[in-house]
Amino acid sequence: MTALSHASVSELIIQLETGAVSAFELVRSALERVEATQATLNTFTAIRDPEATLADARRADERRARGEARPLEGIPFGVKDLEDVAGMVTSYGSVPFRDNVAERDSPQVERLRAAGAILVGKTNTPEFGYTALTKNVLFGTTRNPWDLERTPGGSSGGSSAAIAGGVIPLATASDGGGSIRIPASCTGLFGLKVSFGRVPKQAATHWDIDQTAVLGPLTRTVEDAARQLDLTCGPHPLDPFSLPAPGTSYRETLHDLPDALRIAWSPDLGYAAVQSDVGEAAEAAARTFERLGHSLTEITGGPPEPGRDWGLLGAFSQLSKLHPKLPEQEEEFGRTFIRGVKAGTAFTHERCGHYREQRESLNRWCAGLFDQFDLLLTPTLPYDPPPAGGPLLDTVEGRAQPPSNIGCFTMPFNLSLHPAASVRAGLSKVGLPIGLQIVGPRHRDDLVLQAAYAFERERPWHPNWPALPSR
Repeated sequence: MTALSHASVSELIIQLETGAVSAFELVRSALERVEATQATLNTFTAIRDPEATLADARRADERRARGEARPLEGIPFGVKDLEDVAGMVTSYGSVPFRDNVAERDSPQVERLRAAGAILVGKTNTPEFGYTALTKNVLFGTTRNPWDLERTPGGSSGGSSAAIAGGVIPLATASDGGGSIRIPASCTGLFGLKVSFGRVPKQAATHWDIDQTAVLGPLTRTVEDAARQLDLTCGPHPLDPFSLPAPGTSYRETLHDLPDALRIAWSPDLGYAAVQSDVGEAAEAAARTFERLGHSLTEITGGPPEPGRDWGLLGAFSQLSKLHPKLPEQEEEFGRTFIRGVKAGTAFTHERCGHYREQRESLNRWCAGLFDQFDLLLTPTLPYDPPPAGGPLLDTVEGRAQPPSNIGCFTMPFNLSLHPAASVRAGLSKVGLPIGLQIVGPRHRDDLVLQAAYAFERERPWHPNWPALPSR
């Protein structure tokens, strides 16, 4: 059995059901791990009152003893600090919001708690999820448990470092351009960017003008992700874009991957500059599907790369929310962040029109691709996780990165709204995790999960995790 600190949610549920561990012991262990790793990993921004958390654990044990256990009864979890927990601060990693106490749980948090999961605290994020590096002025820099000098990715880096580092088994995450899949790749986790609307968001996030950001699972195993998605998907009155419930269980259909799939492999989407060993490992991982009886075809070219206009739109969107605090509180924001936000003033109607044209071209490319193929595979990231404090790499092996940089493989499928996942493809030459991205047709979250599960069974990565970090 995997050590308690790095066990999957599914393994922990079995231990809870058999009495091998109690919810009280599990939650107490998680609180101890937070304390033991906070100085090195810096995964949490706030810890819920431990006495209240342990009291929840005792009640969970009592429910289980009465035969009334809920699906996640006694499982400790964290919440990314872009998402609300009633009575706790949602700071967005930003000094001007350090006292922003939430009045209610977000729909996802509400559903996880209703399923019996026990809240531990809030996990770190870059300011307003702005970058793929998890650091901010308010809480500092989060580090990768595989290498403390590297980033665990962003913007769900606090969650990814906590899960991969054995701090907690479950945490929430979100993805507006790769913020689930990038941390998954950086820390060797499984991450799923679900179809837009699959998991309902809180009303406060609806300033996402272009409607590309989603909530979704970031977990140690594919089964854990399917379990979480089963419990969090479905419509919610606060989210007008939330999708109907799928009518089937993602977890129960993990074994149902169809035979003889037509799978496309793109090493660069036509524009990415990919680190050699990363590309080789991702391609070798993609070949796994040939061994499973599916066809794999390498494709050339790719969609347009709308990274520059997409970035300006994101800045414009942030500016629309934050302008009431400018200029009086401008100095309180991170300098790089607020400089990027103010660049949103350059998002003119002409740039908007150009962006719309690019997005339509991307949509046509995806439509043509999925008319010929059932799945698309790419590397998740173009290079190793960058330094914890940055910067991102402008060039790789002498080749310039496109404007979308570290998100060059992930961002397009936020714009196209296709479900996309990252599985661990192996380790790079310096021993850091590499991700393989699996992209499916719209609304086929089930197919992406099934493909990821088949890959995981053929090339299991769990329970190979880094040791307890020390400095």
